[in-house]
Amino acid sequence: MDQPKQPMTPDAIRALVERVTHAPGYTSSVGTRVERAEAGHVVMSLARNDNLLQINGFFHGGVVAGLADHAGGGAVTTAMPSGRFAVTVNLNVSFLAPARGDRLIARARAIQVGSTIGVAHVEVASVADGVETPCAMAIVTLRGVDFPAK
Repeated sequence: MDQPKQPMTPDAIRALVERVTHAPGYTSSVGTRVERAEAGHVVMSLARNDNLLQINGFFHGGVVAGLADHAGGGAVTTAMPSGRFAVTVNLNVSFLAPARGDRLIARARAIQVGSTIGVAHVEVASVADGVETPCAMAIVTLRGVDFPAK
């Protein structure tokens, strides 16, 4: 008879989200940071960089959406069985205000995680002079897949 799976420790959850975030690719190259990670909840940030901005100096909408997407994926991944991670099948972003400031912060919460599909709600804020301004919200639908072999 199978033993019940033990919940992941907080350190293991953080390590999982860090692993996915800092693997070679987009999130690593733009400087995405994991601020907090726990089962079903992830907070990520992204510092201002001229390469991430529109001509008017705001964070590009694709960058805002990318951060929301990755944070949502992290939140769902932390709620999936060991050895699985979440990849996006649908991303719906509503932009609320220009994303101006020194950094972006995304707070993601898994709202439903099943055996193959999970859904996360993400709120993104821009931070200027320590003041957060909501700039986007997203619903991310993701599919659980196996981690690739090392």
